[in-house]
Amino acid sequence: MEREDIKRIFEAYFEKYKKTEGDRTAWSAVWLETTGAGTLELNMTKCPKGTTFKIFVNKKKEAQVLGWDAYFAAIGGVAAGYPGLYDEERIFSEMESVL
Repeated sequence: MEREDIKRIFEAYFEKYKKTEGDRTAWSAVWLETTGAGTLELNMTKCPKGTTFKIFVNKKKEAQVLGWDAYFAAIGGVAAGYPGLYDEERIFSEMESVL
């Protein structure tokens, strides 16, 4: 899947499902994916410092990065470290289907 498609889908998902972090300066949306290889949680947060991504594998934080370029670099490492867990075609197709 193209990066621009991933951005478009995740941004639309964020806008539909975002929740405030309490003080209305930070908003988050979470996607949870469970497979035979484990559990992947993608958390997008928008706050005054920018768009932050937190990536959890089996409830353990694997990465926290700022911006899309850093997200793509970090998720590549997660995909390499946990084969079969991150299938961007499946994840973002499913994410788009709930919009």
